[in-house]
Amino acid sequence: MIQTDLLIVGAGPVGLFAVFEAGLLKMRCHLVDYLPQVGGQLSEIYPKKPIYDIPGYPKILAQELVENLIKQIEPFKPTFTLGERIETLEKKAEGDFMLLTNLGTKIKAKAVVIAGGLGCFEPRKPDILDLEKFENGKGVNYMILEPEKFKNTKMIIAGGGDSALDWTIFLSDICSELSLVHRSESFRGSPDSVNKVMKLAEEGKIKLYLNTNIVSVEGENMLEKVELINIKTQEKNNIKTDYLIPLFGLSPKLGPIENWNLNLDKNAIEVNTEDYSTSISGIYAIGDINTYKNKLKLILCGFHEAALMSHSVYKYINPGVKYTMKYTTVQGVNEF
Repeated sequence: MIQTDLLIVGAGPVGLFAVFEAGLLKMRCHLVDYLPQVGGQLSEIYPKKPIYDIPGYPKILAQELVENLIKQIEPFKPTFTLGERIETLEKKAEGDFMLLTNLGTKIKAKAVVIAGGLGCFEPRKPDILDLEKFENGKGVNYMILEPEKFKNTKMIIAGGGDSALDWTIFLSDICSELSLVHRSESFRGSPDSVNKVMKLAEEGKIKLYLNTNIVSVEGENMLEKVELINIKTQEKNNIKTDYLIPLFGLSPKLGPIENWNLNLDKNAIEVNTEDYSTSISGIYAIGDINTYKNKLKLILCGFHEAALMSHSVYKYINPGVKYTMKYTTVQGVNEF
């Protein structure tokens, strides 16, 4: 049986940073993740996607951020159970939690924090006939793991959120021909990214199709052509392409967490913003998996939540013990 102070469900960026904050308070951490490696969505879905809103980094690749977080928590020696999912959670009379994974691993923890991102997720697919025919290496992908493989190829990205915009910006210098298709005139992404995409279109580096839907996909064994239609004019347009990347987000599924008797709002866990505690004492939720008024699903917001959560956990598992806040700028990390 594994015993720890804080059991962290999810080894994405927010879960990893929670180890750092808990480590400063001398709490041992064990992380469980259903994925076979740490990093969460950053490592699994877009390891080489650039991120622009991490303080101190004008731009950093997703996997580089994960590697930096891993290096940051090394002094605190966290332990991991990867490739397994927490199936059951039980709170014992003495206040500790007993957890069991799908492969039978037993974990005893004084407190639990859920940092599971979107939970179990799968990409949202557009309703296009024969789209599945070109999946599995035949031209249709729902994530970009190795952008270098698209060098000097023709690509169509579909979507209007941050992911579609960021990848369009990044791949504009890699693909020989790049098109962005969006069903509206306005984007859901950050204004700065929108401005960059519009400038790329003005300079002729990308082709931009607004108010446009994808009608069909065609090809023999590989994707060869995509048909578009302008929603307003009903004008159709055929574009030859090697790849189609629909980036319409992910469909989150909480999985076993739905059965833990937590207060839920749709697919998110309701929390108290004083310390990101849930409706069950000793269980916390941070990052994209929680919800509260004015919630922003940003990594940096998850970092903030991890810091407040850790101080609350310390008080929870050390009742009556006075703790004096120390600063890493004054006292080195290895001294904590």
